[in-house]
Amino acid sequence: MPLVPAPDPHGPVALFDSGVGGLTVLHECLVQIPHEDFLYLGDTARFPYGDRSLPELRDFSHELAEILVNEGAKMLVVACNSATSASMPQLRKDLSGVVDVISVVEPESRLAANTTRNRRIGLLATPATVDSGAYQRALRKSAPGCEVTAVGTRELAPLIQREGDWWDQELVDHVDRICEPFADAKVDTVILGCTHYPLIRPILQRRLGRRVRLVSSGEAIAETVHEALLGDGLARDDEDRRGDYNFMCTGDPREFKRIGGRFLQMPLGHVRHVEVNDPRRAVA
Repeated sequence: MPLVPAPDPHGPVALFDSGVGGLTVLHECLVQIPHEDFLYLGDTARFPYGDRSLPELRDFSHELAEILVNEGAKMLVVACNSATSASMPQLRKDLSGVVDVISVVEPESRLAANTTRNRRIGLLATPATVDSGAYQRALRKSAPGCEVTAVGTRELAPLIQREGDWWDQELVDHVDRICEPFADAKVDTVILGCTHYPLIRPILQRRLGRRVRLVSSGEAIAETVHEALLGDGLARDDEDRRGDYNFMCTGDPREFKRIGGRFLQMPLGHVRHVEVNDPRRAVA
């Protein structure tokens, strides 16, 4: 077996997501570990992932991971909950000895376990994420004995990302409907199991009530990434610097930049287009 070069501590931490939703995770990383460099890849040509089959999601994840490793990533963050749920065990196995792979599921589940007071946790996610059982398994480890109420919605992420005024009554009505099971189950903590969902946090909080705590992947991931970089000896030691952040997408770079700004809440510079296998499999 050929020797694999050790990751370069001066390389970027790379993130990928089905679209622009993972920019909410990148935002937290940029705020909490600003001295590191980051590279983000959004698979906008094949967005959304919520209705994809598990084999499709595994193929997509491995393809995007390979692109980022070839770009010199020193660590890989799977910022997409659907991709994480479908591909993490195999992805970590395949990239063992190449780069560490961080997922959104374990950190978010640990944070939810530490947040809940009545041991009743809700999960709001895509059908692919709910059906995979990844969060349920992680919560059994982090919060044994907790009651988990999972709600899958295929419409919510596209509603958030779509063109036009996404703060409309259709979105509010959809949130009202999908949150009913959480009220019935009397959960006190809800995991936002898709990186798009923090953008509508106020709408979700208003529907669920102020006593329900919302847990999102961004706040959980940034600390995990920092600790992993330190543990691997890959953290940059010049903490007074301000790192770079760069973007790639598989769809239209202009559209990515137009939509992405409100997710990142920071300026987006140049967005580079990259090709992927069979983007025609995208869902209209």
